[in-house]
Amino acid sequence: MPKAAAAITNRATTLRLKRQRSPVITMDDAGENPLKFNDVIRSEQELRALMGDPIAPPVVEKTLSALDRHCRAFIERSPFVLIASSSADGRMDVSPKGDAPGFVKVLDEHTLVIPDRPGNQRFDTFRNLLESPRVGLIFLIPGKRETLRIGGSAEVVRDAGLLATLAANGKVPALAIAVHVDDAFFHCSKCMIRSQLWQPDRWPPLDGLPTLAQTMKDAASIPAPVEVIEGLIKADDESRLY
Repeated sequence: MPKAAAAITNRATTLRLKRQRSPVITMDDAGENPLKFNDVIRSEQELRALMGDPIAPPVVEKTLSALDRHCRAFIERSPFVLIASSSADGRMDVSPKGDAPGFVKVLDEHTLVIPDRPGNQRFDTFRNLLESPRVGLIFLIPGKRETLRIGGSAEVVRDAGLLATLAANGKVPALAIAVHVDDAFFHCSKCMIRSQLWQPDRWPPLDGLPTLAQTMKDAASIPAPVEVIEGLIKADDESRLY
């Protein structure tokens, strides 16, 4: 067996042995507080002792400080991005944004802009950015196993000339998120391979899952029938898509 393959095999065996212990989970008597785990990693030193170092230098060295041609090409074809942000007190939010491929515009190697399309008016991301500008992005392309991860700082902008370039279906967005890129790298395909995300024949059945209307009715104790709520959602999707 080649030395590299033997090293990987030995490391995998060691990790399996280290993972033999199962965590013991406890709750308080009232059952109201979050679950408490008794075997928790508390430091990177402990994490590395258990899991080891990155498998190869390129795993770390692949991180860029600016958007290169590969990043630009990926963003130009991506119809979907996830935006992670947090409030000043650390409450996290991940918001999905989607439109036609290339709806996110790269202005230069350090800057990209994401148009705001009509939504639920919660403005979770906007409110977070007004308190804490740090963001994380993940771009996806249907059928593409790899994803593009970007980290940086962001601000809510409304420059008229810029917004005009972000119009869709004749509608100019009222606001956009400008992201100043600090780092970017392509994430490997293992999660896509394991999840078989782009294989429709392996998707789980949707039977038995609640509709959005049902979840809203239950969460907010809305007295109106589910059918009425569904009608309102449908009307909103048809009239406020752009």
